[in-house]
Amino acid sequence: MIPRYDFRERVMHWLTAIAYSYCLLTGLAFYSPHLFWIAQVLGGAPTSRFWHPISGVAFLLTSVWMHSIWHRQMEVTEADREWLDHTRDYAENHDKSVPPADRFNAGQKLFYWLMFYSAVALLITGIIMWFPEYVPFSLEWIRQLAIFLHVCAALVTIGAFIVHVYMGVFFVPGSSTAMLFGYVPAAWARTHHRLWYNRVAGAKPEAVQEK
Repeated sequence: MIPRYDFRERVMHWLTAIAYSYCLLTGLAFYSPHLFWIAQVLGGAPTSRFWHPISGVAFLLTSVWMHSIWHRQMEVTEADREWLDHTRDYAENHDKSVPPADRFNAGQKLFYWLMFYSAVALLITGIIMWFPEYVPFSLEWIRQLAIFLHVCAALVTIGAFIVHVYMGVFFVPGSSTAMLFGYVPAAWARTHHRLWYNRVAGAKPEAVQEK
C-alpha cells in the first residue's frame, strides 16, 4: 500500500464536499418549486435560507485552503495536454493507450480549477443576492445579472460534481477509498498515476513497464 492523501488533505476534501453538498441541496430547493421539499427535509425554508449563504462562505474558505495545498500540483503540464488528447481512450478503459499521469491526471485538474473559480463566482454573485438592500434601484440590473450568473455557475458545478462522484466511485474503483483511508495499492497507483508512482516508489519507468 502506498500513502496517497495525508490526514490534512482528507479533512480538507470532506469539509469542502460537505459545505458544497449543503449549498447544492438548499440551492436546488430554492431553484425550483418541485424541489422545495428538500428545504423542508433540511429544517424548513427559514433554516435553509439562513444557512445557505453561510455554507457558501464555508465552501469558498475550504476551497481556498485546498488551493493553498494543491495549487502547484494542479498546474497543467505538457504531459496533461497529451493525456487530454487521449480522453476517449481513458473513457473507454483503454488504459494502455492513455499517457501516464502524475498524482492528479488532467481531468482531475480541470475539475479542480472549474470548482475553484466557480466557488469564487458563486460567492461574489451570492453576496449581491444576500444583501440586495445595498444595490440601488437604479442598478437593479446588477442584481438580475448576479442571479443569472449564480445559477449558471451552480449548474456548471452540479454537472462537474456528478461526473466527479461517478468517476471516484464507479469508473475508477479505489479513488473514493483512497480519500477515506489515505492509501492505495501499488498496482492501482501504477495503473492510474504512473508518473506519481514512479516518483514515490522510486521505480524506474522501464521496470514499471515490464511489470
